[in-house]
Amino acid sequence: MDVYEAIQNRHSVRAYTDEAVDEATLRRVLDAGRIAPSARNRQDWMFVVVRDAATQAKLVAACGQAWMSQAPVIVAVVSTNPRTMHCEIPAGPVDCSIAIDHMTLAAVAEGLGTCWIGHFDQGACCEILAVPETCEIIELMTLGQPAKPGPTEKPRKAFDDVVRWDTFS
Repeated sequence: MDVYEAIQNRHSVRAYTDEAVDEATLRRVLDAGRIAPSARNRQDWMFVVVRDAATQAKLVAACGQAWMSQAPVIVAVVSTNPRTMHCEIPAGPVDCSIAIDHMTLAAVAEGLGTCWIGHFDQGACCEILAVPETCEIIELMTLGQPAKPGPTEKPRKAFDDVVRWDTFS
């Protein structure tokens, strides 16, 4: 599958089979995040991979999203050095988002599904995963075999509604 197919086929998966993700495949997906670009190549992230059912149950409760319990893997993407880029934008969310996106596309190429989770209790999840106070979880991501095929078409704005040439106006 080429990158354009992966981009077209990627969708948020909220229903998973009970099939485990094999170690080699999981490592390839995580490695896609590891090799993602980051501001000044600092790679200020950590991926906390949760496969333990008891820990997953605590995370599901801290997110308030029961469907997450179906996923065999939950990955917490943690910013390890919150700082601001020269453009005054926080680097952690940007860098971690690039890494997550690499992982989601790699997962699609592996025949897996993912879902970004931004609705969670930061304090509770950090406590559950023993994330140091100097760090923050940027996103959680479920990962596993989709229980059903994704949509064939996704509603998106028209190209000319989102692309501007040379200036914004």
